[in-house]
Amino acid sequence: MEIGNDVDKETKSVIRPTDDEARLLAKGLIRSARFGALAALEAGSGHPMASRVAVATDLDGTPVILTSTLSGHTAAILQTPACSLLVGEPGKGDPLAHPRISLFCNAVPVERQSSVHDRLRARYLARHPKSELYVDFGDFSFFRLELLRASLNGGFGKAFELKQEDLLIPVDDPQHWGALESGAVAHMNEDHRDAIKLYAEVLCGAEDANWRLACLDPEGLDLVAGDRIKRLWFAEPLDDPKEMRPTLVALALQARNA
Repeated sequence: MEIGNDVDKETKSVIRPTDDEARLLAKGLIRSARFGALAALEAGSGHPMASRVAVATDLDGTPVILTSTLSGHTAAILQTPACSLLVGEPGKGDPLAHPRISLFCNAVPVERQSSVHDRLRARYLARHPKSELYVDFGDFSFFRLELLRASLNGGFGKAFELKQEDLLIPVDDPQHWGALESGAVAHMNEDHRDAIKLYAEVLCGAEDANWRLACLDPEGLDLVAGDRIKRLWFAEPLDDPKEMRPTLVALALQARNA
């Protein structure tokens, strides 16, 4: 009797084939995460450690964190960039019954004097406005947690192994995207709060609150009200940032007609 082979077959059988529903769930967990548990190897000892970090995302879906050199996890990822990020907030009842995803990443520091830094700073502050108090301190810096793969647990009996291409969307010109995104977000929050309210409460089923538009990317938009985040997906990914305006208009019309 080949026990080893039987065990391998049973282990493989619990992993479901990756489908569009799993991809959407995985991306949604990442895009809607306010915080996560960052696992890394402690500098010096090499012992595993975990820290809670606030999370945002870049345009393509790459997780972004802001850390201080005074933090042990900053020294850890500078010495050993390989790390993991767990996101997915539990709800009522058994915490293991709720979806979560473990991301296998390499932490890459972002140069302060760069267009990437400016874009990430804007997107991060849109999610975490209180961090404006310290985001520009000299000991703070951004890291992109560049995704390699992920393990998704959608609840009991719903395990998936996802590849990088399952999690990210290519963005040909992120600098151009970021510039137009910034203007569109500001315009919507200043002049079209009624539409934003419809996005959140009609299309996302959110409760009545002071919702604002935080971020736009080729696949959708993020809505924020205090500690709450809602993700609204576009019907199809946008090929050009110039498609943002007609898409936002169409979503508002859809919500009004719902």
